[in-house]
Amino acid sequence: MKTPLTPQQVAVALTYGKDRGAPTVVAKGRGLLAQAIIERAKQHGIFVHESEDLVGLLMKVELDQEIPAQLYLAVAELLAWLYRMEQPDTPAIPSITKK
Repeated sequence: MKTPLTPQQVAVALTYGKDRGAPTVVAKGRGLLAQAIIERAKQHGIFVHESEDLVGLLMKVELDQEIPAQLYLAVAELLAWLYRMEQPDTPAIPSITKK
């Protein structure tokens, strides 16, 4: 019996803080490198979010570069969600949608 084909694993790591501008890509890779990025994040208690679409867009950003303005909203929503996961007593922020 053949193993089903799966897409190659891809990972991107971002850093963000109050002394920085936009989130910055600090690591990215495919295959074994992606697995190492994910494993290291988990070892340090960093949440790993799985979004093929967002990772695909972030893979286009060069290492040590800030994310482009076109990705601010998507990454901001992810960061807000992560913050609420880490701070469960924080009231929910309504989703931003264009009408």
